[in-house]
Amino acid sequence: MKALSIAATGMTAQQLNLEVIANNIANINTTGFKRARAEFSDLLYQAERLQGVPNRANQSVVPEGALVGLGVKTVAVRNVHTQGSLVNTGNRFDLALVGSGWFQIEGANGETLYTRAGSFNTNAEGQLVTVDGFNVQPAIVVPENTVEVIVNKSGQVFARLADQPELQDLGQLTLANFANQAGLEPIGNNLFRETTASGAPIAGVPGDPGFATIEQGYLEASNVDPVKEITELISAQRAYEMNSKVIKAADEMASTVTQGMR
Repeated sequence: MKALSIAATGMTAQQLNLEVIANNIANINTTGFKRARAEFSDLLYQAERLQGVPNRANQSVVPEGALVGLGVKTVAVRNVHTQGSLVNTGNRFDLALVGSGWFQIEGANGETLYTRAGSFNTNAEGQLVTVDGFNVQPAIVVPENTVEVIVNKSGQVFARLADQPELQDLGQLTLANFANQAGLEPIGNNLFRETTASGAPIAGVPGDPGFATIEQGYLEASNVDPVKEITELISAQRAYEMNSKVIKAADEMASTVTQGMR
């Protein structure tokens, strides 16, 4: 009985859907986190009767066929890159992006990675780094006798030194954009990697057309909506229960046939 295998694909799909929702809820307070959404597609169809063919002697044409679907499959888990709300931290090294763009980070093996989590700090050499110690690119080095760091909306970084009245220019932060942000590969630690699907990065200066501006002293919060996630959770639970009831009904029907043959 095909209903058993069809409902089983539905239960498998809803189990994955639940896992995606659980990960969203778990990261509700993760800086710069982008919620994910599971995407599904129907499987192949088995033709019991084809439409558009003559029923006899090239006369009447069958207007409707009988095609039975074989279930559902997962086609994607899509990251939704919508803007998260801004949280005021007051930390001079916390930077939030307002708009489209990614901070560029130098990974452990020299690979360029990308993040929206601007919770930066300085290491022992004064270099601007992430919470995991990865260098922000282009490199920004803060002098030891700095009393104030200023980052404007265009990504220019200035330092006020203890013995100098004028601001010292420390460099220019740049951002990267992608033709298909959903194609970026999440690798954990708030980092994403370029893929063939995302396309090559397009570098630009904050505030340029198509690029975000920078807000110093703020962080971008997760874009997870708790109300929406709970609604999706209930929907996934109900769908899972319905598929399990189909399996139970199909099993009872098969038992009826078996008992009738005895």
